[in-house]
Amino acid sequence: MSKKKILIWDFPVRLFHWLLVICLIGSWYTSEGERGLTDIHMLFGYSILALVLFRILWGFIGTKYAKFSQFVPNKNELTQYVKGNKDYLGHNPLGSLMVFAMLALLLLQTVSGLFMSDEIFTNGPYFDSVSKSTQKLMATIHNNVFDIILIVSALHIIAILFYLIVKKQNLITAMITGKKWVENKLTSAGIPHSKLLIALVLIAVVSAFVYWLVVLNIPEVEVYYY
Repeated sequence: MSKKKILIWDFPVRLFHWLLVICLIGSWYTSEGERGLTDIHMLFGYSILALVLFRILWGFIGTKYAKFSQFVPNKNELTQYVKGNKDYLGHNPLGSLMVFAMLALLLLQTVSGLFMSDEIFTNGPYFDSVSKSTQKLMATIHNNVFDIILIVSALHIIAILFYLIVKKQNLITAMITGKKWVENKLTSAGIPHSKLLIALVLIAVVSAFVYWLVVLNIPEVEVYYY
């Protein structure tokens, strides 16, 4: 049966994915205080926060396969997928769970980072505005959640390799080109375009918000003794 490529992943989703990969690697490399790259680490953190906020909003106003409503899994779908009874053009049920988990973890990691200190020269923008107990809590979250993010990322890579080797589906290429091979009868299931104008407006709004959050809205310092 003849097949044809159709557009599944819009450009904003693909750009988000690869920028997130770069930022995660960068934040990991700059996380060691001995390297003296704390300021750069914080910039990576702000970038990840902006990316996550964009992706969350894009999950409501983006293209068909980017919307959360299209891939929120239920118990029946999970069961059918595990049994191998159904294929998906967009996120499969297990992949959907990984998307939600990763977004939640990244949001938790970046927000906690706003209250962090390297205990040498650099404090997060909100470090001095909270109590010592809150600072300690945020440090615990920030120092441990990233390990979970690494585990989830490793599972993601394993799943990609499984699809490539076992199921003969190249998800890496699909996330680069945005296109997948489908049977001719499914060609109408693709998306017509990437909603680039809406994405650009959203990027501008999210960027402005993050700049306001970490630069313009830094609260006045309050001294806590407990």
